[in-house]
Amino acid sequence: MGAVRKVASYLGLGGAEQYDDETYVEDEYEDDWMPAAERAAKRWHPNADPARIVMIRPQKYDDALTIGRHFREGHTVVMDVASMSTAEATRMVDFAAGLAYGCEGRIERIADKVFLITPATVEVSSA
Repeated sequence: MGAVRKVASYLGLGGAEQYDDETYVEDEYEDDWMPAAERAAKRWHPNADPARIVMIRPQKYDDALTIGRHFREGHTVVMDVASMSTAEATRMVDFAAGLAYGCEGRIERIADKVFLITPATVEVSSA
């Protein structure tokens, strides 16, 4: 007699006899589990597409949509905010940092007002 049936019979609940402990197998779900970082990398990285680097020089904050679209497609984005005002450039960098964090990526400053935004599957090394 299974644990559920024992508890149900102890409490006097009817219908517990219909429950079958043998039909539920925990092993069948163990293979589907993966850490959140791997799920995010799988979700945000296209399969078998060659790596692409996109250079974007935003003029206004509305260009953030373009940056987000390219990054979510799995492309590395080089963002040059030199042509923006300081307030808008700060806002754009904050957006890019949030985008990279939310998609398990990275953002790095590579020059004055130039930033590199990479997906989780891209490794950046400096020589």
